[in-house]
Amino acid sequence: MTNLSNTDPDIADRSDGDVWWRQAAVYQIYPRSFADSNGDGIGDLAGVTTKVPYLHDLGVDAVWISPFYPSALVDGGYDVDDHRNVDAKLGTLSDFDEMVAALHAAGIRLIVDIVPNHTSNRHEWFREAIVSPKGSAARGRYIFLDGLGENGQLPPADWTSVFGGPAWAAVGDGQWYLHYFATEQPDLNWKNREVRNDFLRTLRFWADRGVDGFRIDVAHGLAKELPSELPSQVELDAMPRDGLHPLWDRDDVHAIYAEWREVFNAYDPPRTAVAEAWVESSRRARYASAKGLGQAFNFDLLEADFEAEAFRRIVTFNLELAAESGSSTTWVLSNHDVVRHATRYGLPPLEGRPVKQGREWLLAGGEEPILDSELGLRRARAATLFELALPGSSYLYQGEELGLNEVARIPASRRQDPAFHRNPGADMGRDGCRVPLPWTETGPSFGFSSGAAHLPQPTWFSQLSVEAQDVDAESTLSLYRRALALRHELQSEESLEWLQGSASGFADTVLAFRRPNGWVSITNFGVSPVILPEGDLLLSSAPLDDGLLPGSTTAWLSTST
Repeated sequence: MTNLSNTDPDIADRSDGDVWWRQAAVYQIYPRSFADSNGDGIGDLAGVTTKVPYLHDLGVDAVWISPFYPSALVDGGYDVDDHRNVDAKLGTLSDFDEMVAALHAAGIRLIVDIVPNHTSNRHEWFREAIVSPKGSAARGRYIFLDGLGENGQLPPADWTSVFGGPAWAAVGDGQWYLHYFATEQPDLNWKNREVRNDFLRTLRFWADRGVDGFRIDVAHGLAKELPSELPSQVELDAMPRDGLHPLWDRDDVHAIYAEWREVFNAYDPPRTAVAEAWVESSRRARYASAKGLGQAFNFDLLEADFEAEAFRRIVTFNLELAAESGSSTTWVLSNHDVVRHATRYGLPPLEGRPVKQGREWLLAGGEEPILDSELGLRRARAATLFELALPGSSYLYQGEELGLNEVARIPASRRQDPAFHRNPGADMGRDGCRVPLPWTETGPSFGFSSGAAHLPQPTWFSQLSVEAQDVDAESTLSLYRRALALRHELQSEESLEWLQGSASGFADTVLAFRRPNGWVSITNFGVSPVILPEGDLLLSSAPLDDGLLPGSTTAWLSTST
């Protein structure tokens, strides 16, 4: 049995309410595409408030809401003009307060996105920096360097941004600023005490308004140490990410989060945080330390093909890693940055290629004939039940409870993601998983808005709408509701026992595990039906086949321990 009993006194002495996040089901809302209350085609905070009954009935413990701050939407709201305000298109601070009150009244906690690696180029600090001289305090909040060449007309290095194109932008006086994402997202200088203090103020601002936790964007990128002679992009890529890399996953980033933890622990109950840290798996534990952010995203299942041995290896490793950090692990199958898993599992296997590859297959072939949507949804439902039975917290992305596929066919003129526009024909971008949700079977935007949605919705959204699935006991929405309700009843201590090996009688294509209270989860990753062990059937992701568990199906059983 893999046992995750926690002996860290910083955690062991807290009440259950203080560690609600350890095995929570958290629902991610991309606010501009969730629900629109005023008919302008853009989702807003008041729209979220109107859907709190839906979230309550779904059975989630918390909501994570992606950026809702003032923004030009160059990068879906992650280009932030003001970290302590609400975008006027999405509402006001009063709307935010009303949303918090409604969520809390329904027993749902709130996690908000914090974007600390960069600001937008419209932020008051950056506007001041552009008109200030070299070496000024205003420029010291960002990373400005002199360019190469006689007049600084060349960038300091040939670095490439995450979204394509150069990572340095000229300001016209021989200096350049670093933007490892879009040009409109200048990187902050976290050596600067003013920057650190301002974000401490931001954390307190939202915690004082009732926020229960924070999701930290690009958590591994804040601390930077640029050498006097910058390496080339090739040299930069070849450097190990061992804590001393100039840009990524530096050991000194954890001094920043130690300060943040002091802020979190000043509240009762302490505020929680989860790191978005795309780092080597073995290096995640430090982000999840009780002296740091407390939890870190585990994207390993998200990057894996639907294959038994891969899932078993990933779960075993991450439970061991969670025990090392004293935290609980997180499980993620979809989010706002990747191809929805109902689509991913219906495409050819990734076989170790980046998860973004799914978009390129769709770009090359559309939704037919490459995508087997029926198989993809069947596997997605099975993977979701597998995930929800695991110890740790589960992060669900809006629309996955409807079984939505990635929307492949969006006209180039309507696409919004900078990844698409900076890499035309090569990167499909992330708009396909950000298309507004269908709430009703009919209407100008399937109930999302009284007008047209900001991204076009396909006609097949009608049959997958909340209204269509609400009355169907076999729908994916009904499956999620039943699964989350059962999860609340069955969840116990953070451990599991694999039921594998020759004595189990299970084939290599079957994964089965038991939780301490006799809750057994069995997933058939293969094609042929398999015999279920003795026990009472609680739920299955697809109907049984004459009492057998079909391929690409998960079943939950209650057995004697």
